[in-house]
Amino acid sequence: MGKGEVKEFLHPYVTVDVLIFSIVGGDLSVLLIRRSSPPHEMMFAIPGVFVQMEESLDEAASRAISTKGGLSGIYLEQLYSFGQPNRDSRGRVVSVSYFALVPEDKITRVDDGEHVVKWLPVRKLPRLAFDHNQMVEIGISRLRSKLAYSSIAVGLMPKSFSLSELQRTYELILGEALDKRNFRKKIISLDLLHETGREVGKRRRPAVLYSFKKNKPVFFD
Repeated sequence: MGKGEVKEFLHPYVTVDVLIFSIVGGDLSVLLIRRSSPPHEMMFAIPGVFVQMEESLDEAASRAISTKGGLSGIYLEQLYSFGQPNRDSRGRVVSVSYFALVPEDKITRVDDGEHVVKWLPVRKLPRLAFDHNQMVEIGISRLRSKLAYSSIAVGLMPKSFSLSELQRTYELILGEALDKRNFRKKIISLDLLHETGREVGKRRRPAVLYSFKKNKPVFFD
């Protein structure tokens, strides 16, 4: 091979799959699309796209949440890469997974007329296409681990919220009840919140509303 020549070689396709989480109807849920063609026809799958030659992985992920989920401007983080040789019967496909978070008041109901798009609770998911059940498990594990030291929950909360609402979100993610006093002590010690000056609820014992501090980082990688 002469100087400057590029050797021809086989290469895999690259996809980006995005786990989009939200709290929907009191459950931690993930957005899924029912496939309309083989492989795994009629099974639910995580929204994804093939990466185009001119776009970065982050750009492909943004395109996936926009075209498949009708969403934009939400928390987005790279998660994990899946590259088992036989994971896709169509050929050698490597997937770079991401996870995104969206507050319930910002989710959209999307149906492009071809696919069935649904929010399904993570606690009772059906068997998904490809290796997407494993993707969901890894995504939930990452989300749970980051709750302990970061403001990642900002991606699931409205602009202002009570500590009880925040605790409920933590409980739905962790899958367990939390002691009210210990939770509030831990959250205050992390210095992630500030009082908005507004209250909600009963006149005698109204709940103070909080928001996340803007100067606190969301990404901790």
